[in-house]
Amino acid sequence: MRKMQLGKGGPEVSALGLGCNGFSLKRPRNDEEAMATIGASLDAGISFLDTADFYGMGHNESIVGKAIKGRRDEAFLSVKFGMMLSPTMQFLGLEGRPNSVKNFCAYSLQRLGVDVIDLYQPGRPDPQVPWEDTIGAVADLIKDGKVRYLGVSEVGAENLKRAHAVHPVTALEIEYSLACRFVEAEILPVARELGIGMVAYRVLADGLLSGMLTEEPKGHMVAPRSQGDNLKHNLEKVDQLKAMAQNKGVTTAQLAVAWMLTKNPDVLPLAGMSKRSRLAENVAVLDIRLSAEEMKQMETVFAPDAILGDRYPPMVMKFAAK
Repeated sequence: MRKMQLGKGGPEVSALGLGCNGFSLKRPRNDEEAMATIGASLDAGISFLDTADFYGMGHNESIVGKAIKGRRDEAFLSVKFGMMLSPTMQFLGLEGRPNSVKNFCAYSLQRLGVDVIDLYQPGRPDPQVPWEDTIGAVADLIKDGKVRYLGVSEVGAENLKRAHAVHPVTALEIEYSLACRFVEAEILPVARELGIGMVAYRVLADGLLSGMLTEEPKGHMVAPRSQGDNLKHNLEKVDQLKAMAQNKGVTTAQLAVAWMLTKNPDVLPLAGMSKRSRLAENVAVLDIRLSAEEMKQMETVFAPDAILGDRYPPMVMKFAAK
């Protein structure tokens, strides 16, 4: 497994991370397979495990905790907090008050079965709480030895700077993919200037870049880019990616992630998978080499404004980085 440094002076982690949310989202849940997949990922050298207290409302952390029991030194735990959900999964808002942050951490430590969390980060800034207060609470947890590194998630350049002024930020987790390139304009340059690493999630744009999304998904949380005329337009772009992947002898998903790794060797992509059978395909991405001509072709088809539609529905987009 290839390694990378997370930010300037940050820890060494695997160059590919495991996004664990799918273990709790998939129905019916298969906890045994989830834990086996985490174990197989650790065996393959994937150390970066991404979870959150609101993934399955504690379920995800519990699964991760069981899977890493006896293997704590092999795992780097990235944990998000602060998204409030009801038992029916209704979004209730954000919570970033310092006492709440410390309370969230106490529960996460218990569910994970560890003494310290490696990277701890608010899932989004709480607009009702001064951002510096939320960040300061994580800084207190670092002083107390309960957290090793400060992370932030889904923030723009200004909030990234404000957080870094309170305590050095090790990593920013944010959506970034061939289909979603808004970070390249300002956020990524600022992160690099400050020595902050970047962790990219939704690297396949909710299945769009895997070629598996062929019709509009059901539900109330569907992104506008996966709806109606937007989806029709976007799938035409993906058809070109499929053709490139076929010529290359790789899967469409592999090609999309290989673009990320080639363009940004300092960005850590999260691979989401719910079963062990997907592990070999994901790890093989690290060995794919793209030529300058192949990169140019992909970036022409997927220019920053090529994909139509927002990445979240309006109720979520108002809390997302832009």
